[in-house]
Amino acid sequence: MINKRASGILLHPTSLPGPFGAGDLGSHAYLFVDWLVSAGQRYWQVLPLGEVGPGNSPYMSSSAFAGNVLLIDLYDLAHQGWLNGDDLVPDAGFVAHRVDFALQAPFRLARLKRAAHCFFESHADRHDFDTFCREESDWLDDYARFMTISAQQDGRDWNLWPEFLAKREVQAMSVLDAVWQADIGFWKFCQWRFARQWMQLKQYANDRGVQLIGDVPIFVAYQSADVWSNRELFELDESGRPAVVAGVPPDYFSATGQLWGNPLYRWDAHERTGYSWWIKRLQHALDNFDQVRIDHFRGFSEYWEVPVNEITAINGRWMPGPGAKLFEAFQKEFSTLPVIAEDLGVITPDVAQLRDQFHLPGMRILQFAFAEDRSNYFLPHNYIENSVAYTGTHDNDTLLGWWCTASEQEKAFSRQYFAKDNLDLPWDMLSALSASVANTVIFPMQDVLCLSGEHRMNYPGHAEGNWEWRFTWEYVQPFYTIKLAEITRLNVRLNQTCFKTDLSVAA
Repeated sequence: MINKRASGILLHPTSLPGPFGAGDLGSHAYLFVDWLVSAGQRYWQVLPLGEVGPGNSPYMSSSAFAGNVLLIDLYDLAHQGWLNGDDLVPDAGFVAHRVDFALQAPFRLARLKRAAHCFFESHADRHDFDTFCREESDWLDDYARFMTISAQQDGRDWNLWPEFLAKREVQAMSVLDAVWQADIGFWKFCQWRFARQWMQLKQYANDRGVQLIGDVPIFVAYQSADVWSNRELFELDESGRPAVVAGVPPDYFSATGQLWGNPLYRWDAHERTGYSWWIKRLQHALDNFDQVRIDHFRGFSEYWEVPVNEITAINGRWMPGPGAKLFEAFQKEFSTLPVIAEDLGVITPDVAQLRDQFHLPGMRILQFAFAEDRSNYFLPHNYIENSVAYTGTHDNDTLLGWWCTASEQEKAFSRQYFAKDNLDLPWDMLSALSASVANTVIFPMQDVLCLSGEHRMNYPGHAEGNWEWRFTWEYVQPFYTIKLAEITRLNVRLNQTCFKTDLSVAA
């Protein structure tokens, strides 16, 4: 349960400024924490921090435990002596306002490989690296093997690998560890540096009163170390392929639903293990974040099962999830459950009951509020304290973009609701959200910067052009910082730690 009033910003690290084609865990991440403090914010919410998958989605990672190696700060590697000045010259094709994944990925990977080679060839103290590998071996060993084989197999799905690799035969794994030791070491090196950089950033934020909110996708990608190394926990046939996959039925975002394609869990197999894999996964997330949002919470009650040969999510069916059994297992393991339930979409009474049984805060989205009347669940006067309110999520348009495409009915109701003929967008809506009783309020960075719809992060159902948005510090005008801080102060949400009372110097 969330019982303190506070607010924060939704921004993925790739959206940060930086010289190497995408934001990362370097200096601009620390500057962003400083900006959050200057604006009185207490939370920084991110998207999943794992490797990106098809369509550059952070929700289709090659591991539920590994970090995205493309977020590693290259300047830190140079500071350690593993890169030189020439390695830090940006590619001429990098642009400040978009992530070019096809350009920045090989650029960064080449430098990561040079840094790893230098580390292993040098006489540097390896105690911290060895300690990390030992402590994280439960997932790290199979992740490093998986990434190594995947590269050798040109990215083919793991069930198409030679059978002795696909089935993880003991002798094959021993040979792999010996022959491909350098490649396996490279992936472990990357995870070590990611983890150390992330925890340093987390400590910096926490010391300044800023908590980090992570994002745990309910499902994992088929082409992942998790499925490859835990076949018995997923709905796979004898060949290792899924017969059914995950998605959601038609909803606000898509008339044909969303066909995610993730393999589904064999929940009975998880139950027999005491949900040990899920407990390890949540523990790992809580080690890295102060709170976590579990995406598609609805799937724990019932999930949408779609035959693997379907091309849309329309022809699926609801199947029972683990329900309270999973969260009872969590309660036995964790003293508290700092979990936000993403309870959007088709929400039935059983989903709300599961959420409330464990006192988990749900989500309210302001953009969903104006299509009906004053009884709408998403209108601010209908919020409850134990909830997290957003103007929109990463799947929504920006507020200004939403307004441009909103129906005349929605616009008329918005003016009536706010008792203003000419709304000051997005500030009237940001203020209303902050004034609500919801104890936690999160604003997408795009809305604070008053940006149009072309700056949205993701468009569900669109295969290309997503996850690419970035800002530059030129966007962050002092007025925006001062205005946000003032709204936050007036609504008793202020982060008092290190807060600058002279708002004229904010930003």
